[in-house]
Amino acid sequence: MEKYIKPSRVALMALLMAAIIAVYGLTLYRIQAIDTKAILDESDLTATTYTVAAARGSVLDRNGELLVSDRTVYDVSISRSQLLSSEDPNGTILKLIRACDQYGVEYNDSFPVTMTAPFEYYANATQTQQNWLKRYFDFFPNGLQIEDPENPDVSATELTSWMRTHYKIDYTVPAEDARRIMGVRWELEMRAIINTDDYVFASDIPPEFLSFISEQNLSSVSILTRSVREYHTTYAAHILGYLGAMDREEYDEKYKDLGYPFNATIGKTGVEAAFEEYLHGTDGVVTVYTDPSGAVNDMEVVTEARAGSNVYLSISLPLQKSAEDALRYSIEEMNRARVQEAMEKAEEENTTYEEPELARGGAIVVMDVNTGEVLALASYPTFNIATFRADYNENNANPLSPLLNRATQGLYNPGSTFKMVTAFAALRGNTISPQDTIYDASQFTKYPDYQPVCWVYPGSHGSINVVQALEKSCNYFFYTVADRMGITRIAESARLFGLGSHTGIEIGDKEGEVASIELKREKLGEGWWDADTLLACIGQGLNRFTPIELANYVATIANGGTHYNATILKSVASFDYSSVFVRQRPSVESVIDDEGGYIPVLQQGMRAVAQTGTASSQLSGYQVPVAAKTGTVQNDRSAMNDGVFVCYAPADKPEIAIAVVVEKGGSGAALITIAKDVLNTYFAGTSSYITTVQPDNSLLK
Repeated sequence: MEKYIKPSRVALMALLMAAIIAVYGLTLYRIQAIDTKAILDESDLTATTYTVAAARGSVLDRNGELLVSDRTVYDVSISRSQLLSSEDPNGTILKLIRACDQYGVEYNDSFPVTMTAPFEYYANATQTQQNWLKRYFDFFPNGLQIEDPENPDVSATELTSWMRTHYKIDYTVPAEDARRIMGVRWELEMRAIINTDDYVFASDIPPEFLSFISEQNLSSVSILTRSVREYHTTYAAHILGYLGAMDREEYDEKYKDLGYPFNATIGKTGVEAAFEEYLHGTDGVVTVYTDPSGAVNDMEVVTEARAGSNVYLSISLPLQKSAEDALRYSIEEMNRARVQEAMEKAEEENTTYEEPELARGGAIVVMDVNTGEVLALASYPTFNIATFRADYNENNANPLSPLLNRATQGLYNPGSTFKMVTAFAALRGNTISPQDTIYDASQFTKYPDYQPVCWVYPGSHGSINVVQALEKSCNYFFYTVADRMGITRIAESARLFGLGSHTGIEIGDKEGEVASIELKREKLGEGWWDADTLLACIGQGLNRFTPIELANYVATIANGGTHYNATILKSVASFDYSSVFVRQRPSVESVIDDEGGYIPVLQQGMRAVAQTGTASSQLSGYQVPVAAKTGTVQNDRSAMNDGVFVCYAPADKPEIAIAVVVEKGGSGAALITIAKDVLNTYFAGTSSYITTVQPDNSLLK
């Protein structure tokens, strides 16, 4: 039996189908007719992906004192293509220049022509400016009517006249304003000619200038953000280091695999380079959509930038300040006194004044004897890290080499501070016992062609044992024991204390040189003589070490024979300081096997130096017991000796070791005041030995 379908149902279904068709039809019409313009507008947008550099982590001292941080700055960039397609390029430039005048902003103009008429080329134009000018002439030889491109003869007046016409600068514009417009057009043109980065018109602009630019809505002008390092101290320049663009070799060998873009800024020296992996952070990615006019239509953050971690150094800023100030004041005072003495001598003798030899520079290193942590590391002369690039040429040409980190890169004879090595070698090898005595005959006459003398020659220290020999720094005693045992055992002992090897400090150091038969053959191509042993045993000859090596050597004596790797890192915290994920632990490089108990003999000798020996005049009454050794290095190239001084304190429970070196410092004893200033800073208010210590201002009197 067939089913009957009611007409009302048919009508309802027909209406439903009609409604569906109407909805689809209206939607199609909207898409094709109404939204066509929007779709076309979206298709015209240009998507550009940019890398957003992550903020770099901060650097702090061991107590959280901020040393270096990142600061966001704003730069103004001009797009040449968009500027040229605008209605009035020169008017836009002049508007920007006048705004710079109003807000006190310097803009970048390297056009090597004077700013006022009559126009002339700068007499002191840089090599880059000269090269750019030649490239400019090469690019426009016909317009400038240059007959001989190799020797263009175009005056500044002719050039500016041609540029006014070429860049369509209205002749109603005053000559000075026209020159300023030309400077910006020159910058834009040169970047197109040499195919380099966009032109940054002004850098690190103030907030009011930023507001002005934002209000103008100039499609050819962009605001760029970047981070710069801000230095919160003028100290520790050699430690902190600086940033720079990576070169191709650095990129290919290391940073490419770490995901760095080729144009990334990286640490080049100091802790900026040593802890790059912590400080750098993770760059972000953003896509910017612009319309045909260059205006930003939309922006999409693809990957969030993550700031770098914060690095705490082992150095103490107050101690670093004390070390740098004491070193500077001492050297300046030495030189002032020498000049004064030379002037007085010339006046008394009625002779022509002759410039005396002056102390050239120096270094001081302070180290925790129980961890290897560097608490202060100073090199003089120093430089201003905040203006490093601006001052680079001047500093690089300075004969005193302020850019050299003498504390880690300078190699110096240790002088008598090396005598603990010779004493240990003699004791350990049973050449002498702690009780054995040797009579100081003043001059060592065993060899007819080399007969060195003791520093008290023609006097004598009499019969003395090893502790007394260290106390009095008796050369004859050490000549005798060294001649008995030979250079090989002395060199072996030196290496036990870490001399002649890298210290492990993260900012890098030069490897010292231990005098040996092999070293002389390698460096000089000569055989070893007995005279070489006599020189080496008192820290001269081929022995050369960095101040940080000397500090670590003394620290090893102080703690009883544990040789730590030096470190300048304390810890690393997350970018928001919420967690510490790296804590530096003491790293033991080696432990000296001192079964015979000879290191305490060295300690006893160094304590005697401070109490009754060569350093006693300044240290015997000091409130903290000190163990020390002075060194005076004869310099073949100069009549003035280098000075070396090492110590540790407290002598009975060592905490810190100090090494001081001053080039042409005269003597080690002359450097004791430097170390005392550092000891004052370290112990004042923090030790049972001293409750109140005023800084030693004798250098300033």
